[in-house]
Amino acid sequence: MLKAAATALTAGAVMAGTPAVAATGRSAFRTRTVDAVVIGAGYAGATAARELRARGLRPVVLEARDRIGGRTWTSTFAGEQIELGGAWVSDRHPHVVSELKRYGIRTVAGGGPPQRSFYPTPTGPRVFDAQEADARLGTLMTRLFEGSEQYFPRPYEPLYRKDLLQSVDPLSLRDRLTQLNLNAQDELWLSGVTASQSGGSSAHGALTALAQWWALSGWTMDGWNELVQYRPEGGMVRLLESILGDASAELCLNSPVAAVEDDGRRVLVTTRAGERLSAAVVVVAVPVNAWRTIDFRPGLPKVHQQATTERVGVPYATKLWVRLDGGVGRVYAAGAEGYPFSTVIPHTELANGDQLVIAFSHDPLLDPRNKKQVEVGLRRLIPDARVLDLRFQDWGRDPFSLGAWGMRQPGQLLAQLPDIQQPQGRVAFATGDIASGWNGGFIDGAIESGLLAAQQAADAV
Repeated sequence: MLKAAATALTAGAVMAGTPAVAATGRSAFRTRTVDAVVIGAGYAGATAARELRARGLRPVVLEARDRIGGRTWTSTFAGEQIELGGAWVSDRHPHVVSELKRYGIRTVAGGGPPQRSFYPTPTGPRVFDAQEADARLGTLMTRLFEGSEQYFPRPYEPLYRKDLLQSVDPLSLRDRLTQLNLNAQDELWLSGVTASQSGGSSAHGALTALAQWWALSGWTMDGWNELVQYRPEGGMVRLLESILGDASAELCLNSPVAAVEDDGRRVLVTTRAGERLSAAVVVVAVPVNAWRTIDFRPGLPKVHQQATTERVGVPYATKLWVRLDGGVGRVYAAGAEGYPFSTVIPHTELANGDQLVIAFSHDPLLDPRNKKQVEVGLRRLIPDARVLDLRFQDWGRDPFSLGAWGMRQPGQLLAQLPDIQQPQGRVAFATGDIASGWNGGFIDGAIESGLLAAQQAADAV
């Protein structure tokens, strides 16, 4: 079953014959009794399922989509393996390093350096020397996060200096940019980073959210750049398959969950198709933004309800893989806040010389299906870009994620941790959005959260 799921993931096709109610025709009135249910087959859910199995429980994994992966999605485009969601791993991700070693999976580096690097200026995009631009951006990032060595001295323990966080956690990244009083060009460059990470608006993301990533990167630009240099050999799906394989779980695709009811003795999980599973424990391993799509009985704890209402995942984020005419060369480009695209990253030069690039957009008005509109937007960053073909995933409109990577808003760190990491009765929660370490943006946080949730669930049995 797992092999079939991986095939569906790679091909982007609807998998036939999965054990979802709609596919098998099982009675909507039948209740199955199982040891444990894990809702979601991303990295948090897969990790939780494996750890539950290691503790003697037989998990059933319910996945809403027709593929595994959650906010990671390995596929193909232009004859190349691509990632439509999370893509990068780093030696600075301790849980990922441990998992890669466990399964003997190597990492591979991205392509070579760009031939041209475009950055915004008050008069339009201009080519800059890549090393000089990176050095300047590093200086600006250091200014942006000045003081984070004090308020995040132990970045894997974000509340260690809770006293110092009282004055900075209410600040948005826009608040911090305003404090810096930058000149026009520096504002363009730095706001491009803060707005991109926040989903289009620097006012959305908390200073502490991005500052924690900076601290986890060693407070250096070199460490920050390392975060997007490597990927697992075989794609993100290969490591995920390995974890799920050890879980020996029953994997049910096409099985979105409608309700989770904990009566204190058992937990009843009901899918939208009407299947009911009675379990000793449940791990809810879906993004915080998606909690509100499930009817929890009794209701969610106050902090969980506030988080899913306010949202944690960035609201607008479309990841595109774009095939550009080869005449553009190997090109990198950075946009400023408000641009239709925030970043263009070179990936592969195809056999005929065309360039395959990754582009991110946080513009809710962009129609990624409109190739001409995409080309016009890209030319704001790269004047001679010519789009030949593209593939995309609009995470903000994805019904099962309702947003992209996690990025706390101002005040949410102190308002949510550590309560949001706690289980409710026999229901535990697992998602990178609530991790202590690599919160939101990388699979390391999802693995961390899955490990914790499995322990909490096992303790409730």
